[in-house]
Amino acid sequence: MADLELRQDGDVIWATMNRPDRLNALSRNLVTELREFFVDLYWRRDVRVVVLQGAGKAFCAGLDLKESNDPGGSQRSIGAGLTRQREISEIVIAMRRCPQPIIACVNGAAAGGGFALALASDVRIATPNLRMNAAFIRIGLSACDIGVSYFLPRMVGSSVAAEYMLTGRFIDAERAYQLGLVSRVVPQEQLEAEAQGFVDDMLHATPLGLRLTKEALNHAIDAQGLEAAIAMEDRNQILASSDGDFGEGVRAFLEKRRPQYTRREG
Repeated sequence: MADLELRQDGDVIWATMNRPDRLNALSRNLVTELREFFVDLYWRRDVRVVVLQGAGKAFCAGLDLKESNDPGGSQRSIGAGLTRQREISEIVIAMRRCPQPIIACVNGAAAGGGFALALASDVRIATPNLRMNAAFIRIGLSACDIGVSYFLPRMVGSSVAAEYMLTGRFIDAERAYQLGLVSRVVPQEQLEAEAQGFVDDMLHATPLGLRLTKEALNHAIDAQGLEAAIAMEDRNQILASSDGDFGEGVRAFLEKRRPQYTRREG
């Protein structure tokens, strides 16, 4: 059985980390499957939205420290250790780079690498038992790992990011919602339905419009100023309005119906 289960429903892939007995901790195999999945998404035009979730009672408890007899890496060369590190960090780079919006259904623990996966997603929905933290610093490492030092201060500011990264303290659901780290907090039994609501709304956009919006939003976070962000927005609006699906989007809006896009943006 795969550690990452993939179910495609039309234009959507529901990706489930499937190691519930280990709280979906990141094994070597799960790391490989996540990396290959998100890297491959860049080239796929049959997928428009991804929902990422964890099986059982946790989202992802971080790296599986029990998988290796040498969890600290003391017997590895520096080069081998760096390669292993890059194999993991490439996942969040691919998540940010792929054109599909990623909705994370964060149930229970999202620690260490699981925290990073949640932060690298575009929309986060949580359950009341959410517990997120930069667990790395509690096991003798730096809290700056797998993109956390990039994403977290941009989302909550440097002071709050420092609070949680220097201490490894947990962020619960109420605090995460207050900070804007999650968009919704819903009971676990409503998690998939809430995600489906986001999916349905996202699929109202044209394939090209959805892709360009994620791309521009991510670039705008790092833009050098207002004019740089607006130049990118202007370029994307001309591209989107020149696409064949634009007319159908307008007609569907005026006729108060769901759009029927017949093209694949390629």
